Amino acid sequence: MTKPQSPLLSIAYSQEVAAAKQRGAPIVALESTIITHGMPYPGNIQMAESVEQIIRDQGAVPATIAVIHGTLHIGLEKHELEALAQTTDAMKVSRADIAFAIAERRTGATTVAATMIAADHAGIKVFATGGIGGVHRGAEESFDISADLTELARTGVIVVCAGAKAILDVPKTLEVLETQGVPVVTFGTTEFPAFWSRASGLKSPLSLNSPAAIANFQTTREQLGIEGGMLIANPVPEEDEISSEEMEIYIQRALSHAEEDEISGKSVTPYLLSKIFEITEGRSLETNIALVRNNARLAAEIAVALG
Repeated sequence: MTKPQSPLLSIAYSQEVAAAKQRGAPIVALESTIITHGMPYPGNIQMAESVEQIIRDQGAVPATIAVIHGTLHIGLEKHELEALAQTTDAMKVSRADIAFAIAERRTGATTVAATMIAADHAGIKVFATGGIGGVHRGAEESFDISADLTELARTGVIVVCAGAKAILDVPKTLEVLETQGVPVVTFGTTEFPAFWSRASGLKSPLSLNSPAAIANFQTTREQLGIEGGMLIANPVPEEDEISSEEMEIYIQRALSHAEEDEISGKSVTPYLLSKIFEITEGRSLETNIALVRNNARLAAEIAVALG
């Protein structure tokens, strides 16, 4: 009996990304959950377009990644980005379900892990995001650990972020990254940042001060045949930060609300971010947007240096 043939994986490159690949130009991948799950319309489209433009201004090409009706998109045309920004039922896809979204012809926004998989598949070496997922507070009971950490250990993409989200257990997150053999490099400082805050009170495992040095480090890893990604922690600009002491007060309040409302699993992070937005009267979102832009700039500089 002849086995039924599976349909070929459908991948669509935006015109800009396709042209960049053809001429060997530097490309920076961008996730899409920040668009669909991070903030409401039209603020999300304004943020997304500004981040893409920052990457262009640094001499690289942006590639926002998403699954749209079962097609994996590497880069979005303007009308596609606009439509995604107004989508209300997009899946939030990670390693476990990105293939499901494609196979079932669904629309899905990519998390850090899924964006890394897609970027690697497309030959894109640098990815800019806000903050990575990690070990959740209370993980010793819930076992709630983000797939972002294991993806960093297996997929060879440089991820530029503002550290781990401060709602997480940051010390345990760093321990897991160390166990997985993921290089954690803080840019321009020796202290690991905590997303909204420039300082977490934790010493960074490694630090470098230039995009060229980061590119050289990654090239050397590849020459040694070392697999997996690299995490670049880029502190939020000083003028945009909320201090870690202040943020911890807001986080504890949000955690109390989550416990009362019995929030768990994938719902925890978006719930906490939404609650913190309410508590800070929007300041947390302003800082989030500032750090994403800052990370996009650095990621583009690294992509150009990898040239």
